[in-house]
Amino acid sequence: MAALDLLDRRLIDAYQRGLPICERPYAAMAEQLGVSEAEVVARLQSLQNEQVLSRVGPVFDHARAGASLLAAVAVPEAERDEVAAVINRSAGVNHNYAREHRYNLWFVMTAADEGELEARLDALEAELGKPLLRLPMLEGFHIDLGFPIPWAELEVP
Repeated sequence: MAALDLLDRRLIDAYQRGLPICERPYAAMAEQLGVSEAEVVARLQSLQNEQVLSRVGPVFDHARAGASLLAAVAVPEAERDEVAAVINRSAGVNHNYAREHRYNLWFVMTAADEGELEARLDALEAELGKPLLRLPMLEGFHIDLGFPIPWAELEVP
């Protein structure tokens, strides 16, 4: 992985929260950072390709904009990465994570409505050949996933 320069760091720090809500958010970011829109898009794509960033986009209350569900699947440890890759390719999944539990791979799936959500879950279940534990949200919690990055501590001597 290439070293992150000042622009990369500014992109990461400035837009963990506060992504501009407008017709051309990358142009607004570029104006704020003093670079071109093409440079912002290229940098964000590069950061994703290098797996520095897992996704770029807003976080919002899915209950207000559609349907969502926490799901889990039990997979043998030897298959976990392969199954995670299948889950990540599924429409509506923005992340998954391993847990120390019988159901050891968890993810959130979203869709425009409950019917589409069920269809996506059914299709994924069929593709995996494994039953999904479906856990509908009873109460929402806000988890702030933005955090300060101690750049100086990450420097390699």
